[in-house]
Amino acid sequence: MSASLVRQSLFRAAAKPSMLRASAPGLMLAQRRFVSTENMTPAESISYLNSQRQHRPNSPHATIYQPQVTWVLSIANRVTGVALSGALYAGALAYLLHPVFPIIDSAHLISLVSDLPTWVKGGLKFLFAVPFTFHTFNGIRHLSWDVGKGLTIKGVYATGYAVMAATAVSSIYLAFFV
Repeated sequence: MSASLVRQSLFRAAAKPSMLRASAPGLMLAQRRFVSTENMTPAESISYLNSQRQHRPNSPHATIYQPQVTWVLSIANRVTGVALSGALYAGALAYLLHPVFPIIDSAHLISLVSDLPTWVKGGLKFLFAVPFTFHTFNGIRHLSWDVGKGLTIKGVYATGYAVMAATAVSSIYLAFFV
């Protein structure tokens, strides 16, 4: 019985005009905005939206910003991750399709690479080594951030430059000395 009494009291209180309006007639003169809608055809609504879009500001293009180590390395990490994943999937797909295309096998690939000049082999090895080494060293950098090391601006820049240096040195070593 008390629950129904409470519910009935709440409904009555919600249905009554505001006590604020009744006690302060000056607030009745406050500004009111009346909302109205228009019926539009789909073509008219698209035209209206297009006219509104013309008055919106354009966001600045990325080329107006000065490149910084933080966001350049972040983008490069994502790009190298996609490239390495794509290379893995392409290689797996090539070996999966070996029965259909028998020219893609280890013997043919080895003979193709052995016929290349030394400078081409070194350049190709360098192009393959850069994404691997960069993604590896930047991954180690991210793991150090996960444990709370090097999270200051100075630390982020120092580890960023260290990743770039380690990538350059290790890529040159892997391409031309291994």
